[in-house]
Amino acid sequence: MFSPSASRGVVLAILLAPAICFAQAGSTAAVIPPAPAVAPSTAPPSAGAVAPATAPSAPPEMSAATRAAVDQRIRTLQSQLGITETQMPLWSAFAQTMRDNAATTDALFARRAGAVSEMNPVDNMHSYAQIARAYADNTEHLATAFDSLYASLSDVQKRAADTLFREPAIAAAKRQPRR
Repeated sequence: MFSPSASRGVVLAILLAPAICFAQAGSTAAVIPPAPAVAPSTAPPSAGAVAPATAPSAPPEMSAATRAAVDQRIRTLQSQLGITETQMPLWSAFAQTMRDNAATTDALFARRAGAVSEMNPVDNMHSYAQIARAYADNTEHLATAFDSLYASLSDVQKRAADTLFREPAIAAAKRQPRR
């Protein structure tokens, strides 16, 4: 069984490339409950509130478990895509984005874990919203980094990437109930 820190690291690594591993992303539901739709509070945050994220110049350090999970995911993807020496600069930028995303998200989870027992429901929802915004921003950064890399791939590599991205997304879509 994983420790809570290791589990969080695995979840973070999976979420770094949601289109690649979307089928496994369902495990995050145990980490953060969905936020109900409510109007934002105009009341000042309580002592347990998590401050809004600011764009740091460098991502924070991530836990060892997260670093190991991300590095493993990077190695696996590099192998599955058959990244060539010529593609390494673009691959390195993509991999660094994965690491930066993991560090940012890991720090938010750690901050939330340290404050959640003192949060009121409004603070809890704002904390969840902060993490959801970080996921959205991180996914956009990852997609931007992948744009150039994907353009540099050979046809064979593109087919491999298409399969890696498509199959888990299709499987996840089949599991989702229709509304």
